[in-house]
Amino acid sequence: MPIATLADAPQFSRGDFTFRPLAVPSRGSAELAVWALEVAPGAVSEPHSLDREEVFVLRSGALVATLGEQRHALSPGDALIVPPGTTFALANEGGETAAATVCVPAGFSAQLNGEAFTPPWAL
Repeated sequence: MPIATLADAPQFSRGDFTFRPLAVPSRGSAELAVWALEVAPGAVSEPHSLDREEVFVLRSGALVATLGEQRHALSPGDALIVPPGTTFALANEGGETAAATVCVPAGFSAQLNGEAFTPPWAL
């Protein structure tokens, strides 16, 4: 059974968001892309969407997810399930770094500002 450790995971940053790939194709996973996500206090993501379902499980801190026009507050242990094609953004309105685990089917495509891309932390 392959083990992909967080200690050996590369680190990618986009603004105040830090991504650490765990089980992704480049680290041995054929069907899933799973990464650790840290969101600094005050961080707000750009609105974006994916062509596949994405699931966030908040481990610590607090996040606010905006899906379309609806805001959802997340507490540790909560799971945010984002349907394919849904535009969403994440924000950390609290005073401590938020940590989440994110899972999406491998090979997905994201849309940001009308451009398709695959994030490097998911490869």
